[in-house]
Amino acid sequence: MPVQSLAELVRFARLNSPFYQELYSHLPDQVTELTDLPVVPQAEFWRANSPRENRLLTAPLQEAVVFRSGGTTGSPKFSCYTRTEWREFTSAFGAGLVNAGLRPGHRVADLFYAGDLYASFTFILDSLHRSPVANVRLPLGGATPWESTAATLEEFRVEVVAGTPTTLCALAERLTAAGRTLPDVELLFFGGECLFGDQLPLLGKAFPNAEARSLGYASVDAGLLGEAVPGGDPRVHRAFVPHTAVEILDDEDAPVEDTGVPGRLVVTDLRRRLMPVLRYPAGDRAEWVDRDAGVFRILGRAEEGVRVGPVSLYTEDVHDIVRGADTADEITGLQLVIRRQDGRDGLVLRLATGEPTDRHRALGAAVAAAVLAQRPAYTGAADAGHVNPLTVEWARHQDLAVNSRSGKLVRVVDERPHS
Repeated sequence: MPVQSLAELVRFARLNSPFYQELYSHLPDQVTELTDLPVVPQAEFWRANSPRENRLLTAPLQEAVVFRSGGTTGSPKFSCYTRTEWREFTSAFGAGLVNAGLRPGHRVADLFYAGDLYASFTFILDSLHRSPVANVRLPLGGATPWESTAATLEEFRVEVVAGTPTTLCALAERLTAAGRTLPDVELLFFGGECLFGDQLPLLGKAFPNAEARSLGYASVDAGLLGEAVPGGDPRVHRAFVPHTAVEILDDEDAPVEDTGVPGRLVVTDLRRRLMPVLRYPAGDRAEWVDRDAGVFRILGRAEEGVRVGPVSLYTEDVHDIVRGADTADEITGLQLVIRRQDGRDGLVLRLATGEPTDRHRALGAAVAAAVLAQRPAYTGAADAGHVNPLTVEWARHQDLAVNSRSGKLVRVVDERPHS
């Protein structure tokens, strides 16, 4: 499907999607500029995108591939692509893999996760299949026993290993403990979460001749976000023009024009029609490196979502769980704090009340238990040593972090080093 004009895409969405019809009800008939559109409110977007009585999709769900987009088990989120949209999505991303370092004849092991409607394994495999350079694809997956994975990598003399940093580090830890290395690996393609500097020594021990690089920036809900840019900073990506339009917005939803000014990343997909994505918050903060060239640097998660190791959580979901556990309405504020300790990410629930006392320990424990009950993947990741256990800390509301310019509450506080 060719790239559509913004005016045509907006017209189509208003005509066929009840959600967009309502969201754009105050707009004039013709809209030609992105800034004329409101930013999509995520909570309402996902409420409209239910499997039954869907108000977001522009057509009945009769031909599509469906993936889970994260969220808690009690409130799953789904993304739908027609076969044409999925083919174009993976073709564009596959072309971007060349910038990431994919070369003709490379033998690539896909260690991303499959099943339970997760997209990453299928997405990477299809992107490799549709890449413009020939390559050998080995669909191992992320749940294969490490001994079997290592044996396959050795037997085929694999040159590229693709997976989340958590998966790559877990394999490296196993190899190192066994006194083994994989010197044939040239590239470690990572995606899905940040790769931190304190992980590089471990990867270097197991893969002594490999360079760690971002394979690109995409998500199953937002779609194409950025292709890898060669250079020393794996956080830097270039927008997939003309497939998508990327914006960086400030706290008041005004476009950021200047280089080096942080804001939240918002994306518009100019090809996707079944599930339109128009000024959709990608969930990350970013800054322009070269705005005219569409080059930006990812700075971490924005307030809509948080990624802790391999686990994704949506702030709205966590807020709903906390409200349900706080039957006496003692909690007046909540922040999700991401900290890094002993080489692992961890989530801290910072709860605010009038004056924290010892009696709040039981409430904190109940809140933590409720969150883990709805997000069992976190417990599994903690038990496997991939993330630090969930903890709770109490504060007064006045001590919660706020935006220095607007005074608004910062819902996600990322205290991890990003340099």
